[in-house]
Amino acid sequence: MIVSFQKEKGSAQIWILISIFLSLLLVIGGALALYYFKGARKITTQNIASSEKIVGLNFTHKERKMMKDHLKRNRSRYKKIRSLTLENKVPPALHFNPETPGMDIKNKKKSFSTSNPKDIPLPDDLEEIAFYPVTALSHLIKSQKITSTQLTQLYIERLKKYGPRLKCVITLTEERALQQAKKADQEIASGHYKGPLHGIPWGAKDLLATKGIKTTWGAMPYKSQMIDDNATVVERLEEAGAVLVAKTSMGALAMGDVWFGGKTRNPWNPEEGSSGSSAGSAAATAAGLVGFSIGTETWGSIVSPSTRCGATGLRPTFGRVSRYGAMALSWTMDKIGPICRSAEDCALVFKAIHGPDGRDLTVKERSFNWNSSSDLKHIRIGYLKKAFEEDYENKENDQNTLDVLKSLGVEMIPFETPDFPVHSLSFILNAEAAAAFDRLTRSDRDDLLVRQKKRAWPNLFRQARFIPAVEYIQANRLRTLLMKKMAEKMKDIDVYVAPTFGGNNLLLTNLTGHPAVVVPNGFDEEGNPTSISFIGNLYQESKALRVAHAFQNATHFHKKHPSLAENPQESNPTPH
Repeated sequence: MIVSFQKEKGSAQIWILISIFLSLLLVIGGALALYYFKGARKITTQNIASSEKIVGLNFTHKERKMMKDHLKRNRSRYKKIRSLTLENKVPPALHFNPETPGMDIKNKKKSFSTSNPKDIPLPDDLEEIAFYPVTALSHLIKSQKITSTQLTQLYIERLKKYGPRLKCVITLTEERALQQAKKADQEIASGHYKGPLHGIPWGAKDLLATKGIKTTWGAMPYKSQMIDDNATVVERLEEAGAVLVAKTSMGALAMGDVWFGGKTRNPWNPEEGSSGSSAGSAAATAAGLVGFSIGTETWGSIVSPSTRCGATGLRPTFGRVSRYGAMALSWTMDKIGPICRSAEDCALVFKAIHGPDGRDLTVKERSFNWNSSSDLKHIRIGYLKKAFEEDYENKENDQNTLDVLKSLGVEMIPFETPDFPVHSLSFILNAEAAAAFDRLTRSDRDDLLVRQKKRAWPNLFRQARFIPAVEYIQANRLRTLLMKKMAEKMKDIDVYVAPTFGGNNLLLTNLTGHPAVVVPNGFDEEGNPTSISFIGNLYQESKALRVAHAFQNATHFHKKHPSLAENPQESNPTPH
């Protein structure tokens, strides 16, 4: 009896403990559920205090309590906004204008005068013409020494042979290209020659919409994206008779040279990347896979890959070329421009693509006048004196550039950009980019991007959500001051020469919207190309290109090209 009673008492105690545990679990679970469904949505003064640390402010407890209702109201408005569909192509209601008050904008149209190449014979080896500039290719086509179809087939074969090795092509547009080439040949044969781009094969950075052809933005989440439209640039080049042979690779969402198919390679040294984000456009042009290409720049994306690949690139003034149909990254900084084999080629392509289209409202009607033989004495040319005096890589090549210009009779004017905390404004780009790809971040599809590093887009998009709108606006107000200071500095010059990556010049001029021409100016110790930059005053692309053209006529670095060895592991090819 005693043993039985003890067993019953023990069982009762166990059930009591189980009941207490279940009660506690119910209470705790209920509390957690209540917190999740109600408390987690509640904004507390502690939440506000923690947020203050992120933005570098300090409010009192009383001030925090007063904010709570307004912050909750704002959050409900954010939720409503996020429920609406905003496609990448929708711009903000605010438009950036690089002009400053009192600026004298000359808009007189003059004749467009290009070089007149002498009679150019066809070489015995047709592969050689793959590296000819547009000025020479157009002469061959206009004189009907070669057809657009023949030239297009040549480039298509090279794209098939070298494109996979350089990873510079996302989509080969062979069928479309051959149709356009056939049409060009028929038009030219009937006497309807449209101009120097007629029948010339070209490559489009794969953020330009092409109806019926994928536009991937170089990113895995958009790998199969079809946009039922053509970008304005694509339309205008088609109107000029150019032949689209490829959608070229780009760093995913316009950063770097890594896309969903790998890293785009430098044709001078395939073991290295080509830089970006206009990676494939620069590599394909330098490797003789296209006659010219189109790139875009927000902060160095034409300048940097053109430098690495030994191409010539033009970053136009902000608001010169319509961005309609192009992936938006930063509405106040994005620019579209040509990547070619010479400065004059850039002038020919720019003439075809610039000007308003009624769809990108930031684009203004500004004349572009080109005279390949205009006197340099009519151009006021400065140089970044302090930057050239510093110790840096490739300084010797840059000094030689100044010497060449002086030998052409150019009087170099010492020049300095404004003393301004330019890099403190760089988050403007991140804030706009995060807005452009807000849905990608909130859907967690940013995890599909290949690069997932600290300085890659997924992380930058996330951290940009903590940039206060007030600070973004303040940064743009300071940007106005920077623009005014730059305008004052450039009153007495038309163009200045700068080490391509010297100081803060690259970011500064992208923020102010000034045009730049980057051209090869030699090679480093490893046999890779180096470059020099010519920065023009607003809308003065023609003068910057004219100075670059004179330099190229005196040096011929732009005529050297890589030897694409059969062995992809072979590096440091001899410049030709």
